[in-house]
Amino acid sequence: MIKGIKVIGFDADDTLWVNEPYYREAEEQFIQLVISYGVNGNIAGALFETEISNLRLYGYGIKAFMLSLVECAIQLTDGGVSSRDISRIIGIGKSMLEHPIELLDDVKHVLHSLAPHYRLIVATKGDLLDQERKMRRSGIADYFHHIEVMSDKMELQYVQLLKHLDISPEAFLMIGNSLKSDIIPPLELGAWGVYVPYHTTWAHEEVDQEPQSKRFFQVEQLHQVLNLISH
Repeated sequence: MIKGIKVIGFDADDTLWVNEPYYREAEEQFIQLVISYGVNGNIAGALFETEISNLRLYGYGIKAFMLSLVECAIQLTDGGVSSRDISRIIGIGKSMLEHPIELLDDVKHVLHSLAPHYRLIVATKGDLLDQERKMRRSGIADYFHHIEVMSDKMELQYVQLLKHLDISPEAFLMIGNSLKSDIIPPLELGAWGVYVPYHTTWAHEEVDQEPQSKRFFQVEQLHQVLNLISH
């Protein structure tokens, strides 16, 4: 049982709403476009390498992904990709940005159950404008005391977040679908973590081993979080 917490943080993408499947759909469209130029081999792997090399410059989010798509297309086609197809790639990204928000199961029920008893926050990576847009469209913004869009989600960013919230790590619980970004850093600081796996995960977020901590819990469905928290 999780006790003594005052603030509960939720990751956004693939914890509150669907996100990663749209990237995989966009990636498949990109692969088919590049194949039309006679490119073969591991196109998805080349795109992943481009994304990772660009993280320090662009950060996370759909706009960063769009730039990596364009760069990768130019590289794989030796500059042969047409302006029309670059426009198509940009269109893929715009479609992602305009995609309706699809809340995951039980999100509203869980937030409604917890909001009277705890301060709820969102702690997510990504592009600020895009994440703010998603939150507005989601219909759940009013449940949250604070929304933090982070440049990354490592220990340093969580230290800064806890300082801003003016709470100790022991009073903070983080819920998310990424062990690497949502769970392990808060646990290292002495906070609590509940891992809610999602069926599709970006390779960059994968880790080899689950954390070994008494403050770590895993559930298969978000509503099961309610069984872990006393109030």
